[in-house]
Amino acid sequence: MIRVGERHIPWHSGMTVSELLRILEDPYPYVVVRIDEKIVSRPNFDETTVPDDADVFLIPMIAGG
Repeated sequence: MIRVGERHIPWHSGMTVSELLRILEDPYPYVVVRIDEKIVSRPNFDETTVPDDADVFLIPMIAGG
């Protein structure tokens, strides 16, 4: 099981960050996520696997002036 905020998502071997985001059906274009203490940027979403029992934090990029 993977925790994303208050949600618990079933885990399977080989699950990538990209796949997790598709499962979540969140339309926000995240460019960074944190898996436990590891920061992963969008170019690596397709190749980075999410381990079982991970805490995943979706980090939105905020711009302003």
